[in-house]
Amino acid sequence: MADGVLFIGWGEAIPGREQTALKVFGEAVAYWTSLQQSGKITGFEAFALEPHGGDLIGFALLRGDRETLAQIRTTDEFIRINGRARFAVQNFGVVSGVTGGELQRLFAMLEEQIGELTAG
Repeated sequence: MADGVLFIGWGEAIPGREQTALKVFGEAVAYWTSLQQSGKITGFEAFALEPHGGDLIGFALLRGDRETLAQIRTTDEFIRINGRARFAVQNFGVVSGVTGGELQRLFAMLEEQIGELTAG
């Protein structure tokens, strides 16, 4: 079930590395496409943000099974591309997340914990 996401966010290109940043982004899109074509992720979408005074200027969401996404994060190719990105852009980061049924399960668990902690 596609209940997991990887949020990959980035900021401005490091000054003087703008071309490198574009090249690495192209490599990342090709890699994400290969993950989708091989069935390892259900899909991905990349976003560019308008100027808003923050450090985040773009991000991508990769969707898939949580365990498979966790495995992808430890592959040499994922680590290689992310390493290249860190040398090209500022504020690069990858964060795991949940959606769909897993998000509902998480909220139900949190609600139960809140109830236990506030019962009195």
